[in-house]
Amino acid sequence: MDARQLEYFLAVVDHGGINRAAQALFLAQPSLSQAIRTLERDLGTDLFHRVGRRVVLTPAGTALIEPARHVVRGLATARASVASTTGLESGRVDVAATPSQSVEPLGSMIARFTARHPGLAIAIRAATTAASVVELVRTGVVEVGLLASSTPVVAAGVRVETVGMQRFVLVTPPDGRFPAGRPVRREQLAGQRLIVGPHGSGMRALVEEFRAAGVALTVVVESEQREAILPLVLRGVGVAVLAASWAELARRAGAVVLELEPAAHLHLALVSRADASPAAAAFRAAALTAPTP
Repeated sequence: MDARQLEYFLAVVDHGGINRAAQALFLAQPSLSQAIRTLERDLGTDLFHRVGRRVVLTPAGTALIEPARHVVRGLATARASVASTTGLESGRVDVAATPSQSVEPLGSMIARFTARHPGLAIAIRAATTAASVVELVRTGVVEVGLLASSTPVVAAGVRVETVGMQRFVLVTPPDGRFPAGRPVRREQLAGQRLIVGPHGSGMRALVEEFRAAGVALTVVVESEQREAILPLVLRGVGVAVLAASWAELARRAGAVVLELEPAAHLHLALVSRADASPAAAAFRAAALTAPTP
């Protein structure tokens, strides 16, 4: 077994099949298939069930994912550590973030980081919930994660550092029923049609909290794609409770952004690995430099 074989194995897992993995790796499909079979032979067990043109992980394949990521990430960190002795002039940091926080504060964090280290690149991986960000960091898919949660973040196996709070706002069409400049009480939302995120997201948790308090709301659209919500609001489909990271963009697009009363907030946290590469450590330092608005 060697690290390249494990990289190939993880590519098949991450891309959902040998053909897509081969394309991503710029390899011929037969060469990748042979590498996987060689790895299986070395381990003495099948890692995938072959179902027609599809591959499905076996229990052994599932068990290999996390240790394989540790090996591949460890080797990448070792190379980066050696390279860093001459300065952080090249390399990449893999960062996972929940959708709204990818708008802000991640944008400001990346701006500070790239200003300090112009030779380093960032790869952003989408994660729909705080739990998925933690899992991506814990298993070594990424080295750093930015997440938001309705409660203070506690997670085992990763380093968790609070970076601030982010309030929720109500975003409505320009011709909506709520006047600009006045806070909206939760009971005033009774009868409104809402565009919401998926279960597990902070915005959805707040909407469910409103419902539990007796506010009669109608969920008209549920979208995993946060970028779809603002256009739907502007088209008059409904209103949305969004993180304040969207407020500036919403105002520029012509929507009305209103404060909620009582105020509701998300807890923002940066999660990282203890064995982070020098580049990831540099990103963490830049991210924690200034308080998040």
